[in-house]
Amino acid sequence: MAITRLQYLNKLLEATPKDSFVLFALAKEHESAGDDMQSLSFYLRLKGNDPAYIGMYYHLGKLYERLEDFQNAILTYKQGIEISRNARDLHAMSELQSALLNLEDPE
Repeated sequence: MAITRLQYLNKLLEATPKDSFVLFALAKEHESAGDDMQSLSFYLRLKGNDPAYIGMYYHLGKLYERLEDFQNAILTYKQGIEISRNARDLHAMSELQSALLNLEDPE
């Protein structure tokens, strides 16, 4: 019997509980399954373990938007912009700035 992707990721997490990519993948997997609270918990765990993981900020901000927690979405985008600026990741910074602009001024 084949294991699901979620089961596989959970086995990886047991072996490497602080692996940023595994935490991100689990957050995305739960998000895809519609389990926003479980997704949020993995994003927040990732943010606590590895705040420099730039790719997380856009997705966490979008999740906050979907949950209608706009204050945390804005804060998350701003944090991501700062981190991506410090890392000189202009592509990520641009995506985060665009998401922030769309949230603050949707017209």
